[in-house]
Amino acid sequence: MNVPEIINEAIAAGRTRFAFELLPPLKGDGMQKIFAAIDPLMPFDPAYINITYHREGIKETALPDGGIEWHVVRRRPGTVGISAAIQHRYGVEVVPHLICGGLSKYDIEDTLIDMDFLGLHNVLALRGDRSQNERRFMPHPQGHAHAADLVRQIAAMNRGEFVDGEVEECHHSKFSIGVAGYPEVHFEARDVTSDIRHLREKIDAGAEYVITQMFFDNSRYFDFVRRCREAGIAVPIIPGLKPISTLRHLEVLPETFAVTLPEELVREAKAHPEHVREVGVEWTVAQSRELMAAGVPVLHYYTMSRTTNIQQIVKALF
Repeated sequence: MNVPEIINEAIAAGRTRFAFELLPPLKGDGMQKIFAAIDPLMPFDPAYINITYHREGIKETALPDGGIEWHVVRRRPGTVGISAAIQHRYGVEVVPHLICGGLSKYDIEDTLIDMDFLGLHNVLALRGDRSQNERRFMPHPQGHAHAADLVRQIAAMNRGEFVDGEVEECHHSKFSIGVAGYPEVHFEARDVTSDIRHLREKIDAGAEYVITQMFFDNSRYFDFVRRCREAGIAVPIIPGLKPISTLRHLEVLPETFAVTLPEELVREAKAHPEHVREVGVEWTVAQSRELMAAGVPVLHYYTMSRTTNIQQIVKALF
């Protein structure tokens, strides 16, 4: 079953489900931490699990002659393999992320072929962040500059169209494509209107649903949905939620993700620094309940691969 079918079933049943997102382990780690994060959540019947994809990094090595050698490294490789392992172990749909950054169209095509072979038929198509050595996002010379172009490539493969057109008769993939949306506007967008226009372009290219960036004030989500509908975007828009768990999140999350934390949440966290995690759980439970009452079909939780607080949240809700 693909994600749009899961969403439509939830809508038909009048039932809200939940999904969550995990990071691949650091290079050198095994799967046990991933399994330990997933196991306690399985009794609550997650709709699907997302696995993120990470840009390459640059490692500097000093040479004996005093020179410098640069290496391209990935700190969290293995998105496709991890996704396949989880889907095989748990029988739950898994959504690997796929990005434009650092990948050519040929790399993307090969990755999609691997996913198809492994029975992974859902994908979240993202532009991705700039590399650590870039001032702004720079596409691969043979790659894509925008997520809409990535969506077009995936949709084309579903039609049996490959990058070079060298395959005439072939097995057709059946990828369901999700994309990201930004209730508080993508930090690179010129304004709200252009941001919604870019999202509409991704939908017109073949995306079937939207997962939002994290937000902490539900009014921003409801306003975002309204603006999307007015712009002709009719696909499901899944809210993305992130419980704060440390005081550092009060600074890091707004800076990293260009989101706003409500004054009430900040005040409550600072008033009870020894209980920040509990404050975050309570806030996210309240957000979730309001969204469930509004009829959202799926709640998407960002975990950073630490799920003890998500376990508390889903126990309270599902």
